[in-house]
Amino acid sequence: MAERIGILTGGGDCPGLNAVIRAVVKSATRLGWETIGIQKGFEGLLHPVSCMKLDHREMGALLTSGGTVLGTTNRGRFAAKTGHGEGRSIPVEILDEAKRNCEALGLRALICVGGDGSLSIAQQLFEHGVPVVGVPKTIDNDLEATVVTFGFDSAVACATDALDRLHTTAASHNRVMVLEVMGRYAGWIAAHAGIAGGGDIILIPEIPFSYDSICRKITEREAMGRLFTLVVVAEGARMKDGEFFTQGEAGSDREARLGGIGNAVAAQIAKRTGKETRVVVLGHLQRGGGPTCFDRLLCTRFGSYAVRLVKEGKYGYMVANRPPDTVAVKITEAIGKLRTVPPDGDLVQTARMLGMSFGDD
Repeated sequence: MAERIGILTGGGDCPGLNAVIRAVVKSATRLGWETIGIQKGFEGLLHPVSCMKLDHREMGALLTSGGTVLGTTNRGRFAAKTGHGEGRSIPVEILDEAKRNCEALGLRALICVGGDGSLSIAQQLFEHGVPVVGVPKTIDNDLEATVVTFGFDSAVACATDALDRLHTTAASHNRVMVLEVMGRYAGWIAAHAGIAGGGDIILIPEIPFSYDSICRKITEREAMGRLFTLVVVAEGARMKDGEFFTQGEAGSDREARLGGIGNAVAAQIAKRTGKETRVVVLGHLQRGGGPTCFDRLLCTRFGSYAVRLVKEGKYGYMVANRPPDTVAVKITEAIGKLRTVPPDGDLVQTARMLGMSFGDD
């Protein structure tokens, strides 16, 4: 019987998951190994076990397709993050069952693809005796120990395209257009897309804003003959001393659902300036569709390197991007602390030099 490895995708979906699966399967096949795909994220490791054998001859179309053929979930019995990112220990009986089922499947190792929450679960499995290798995935780009996560570039491309489109309609009607983007507690998507898409005001979690500052920027633009304004709002942005905007209760098995800040900002702008204001919430459009060429390459490098780590027996490690190389870092170096936008870093300073506002001046 050939050696077997397993792979699962946890947390939210994003462009590039299928490309990682493809790279893992093709690389494993070159070593004479079989790859078993665990379906429904970590939940597929529990009774009744849900899995499928992955054939390298059926991997061709996965490079460009979005989503994940294995399915995923960001809630359930394996939830390691709740509320606003609070850590949670997985019950021992759940870890025991998952370990037994990995052994029953004859897995040499389990490759876990996911963000902070999923990799926190992977670390707990590793500490419980499951040979684990991690692959960092999140459109939020908020994982420590890696310069970039796959899915981020694709999400930024989506948000930038939206800004390009909003620019022309805003200019035609002299309106304020507010674009709410994802990112949770990090402003990477808003900052990158805001600069690349020529935004005028960028609101991110790392820099609390005030409505007086926002409206002052809009008034300044009016005085210069610029009768429209583009506002990019990260879903985790908040006012000075303000709370996060959430949609419904977080529940005991999942993190809080951020959202609603775009509508709140638009309402205040319209009230305070009298300007006609419209809101676009990109939401899951940023998670859908195929990966950009950058993400396709990154996913392929990550998936292939993950198999190399299994071959070398380097368990408890995660692949990471440290340009120009792909390297291995301990999963513990990547979880528990979010990588956020430095308020005084080059990205923010670039935007300020161009006259963009972060709502704090």
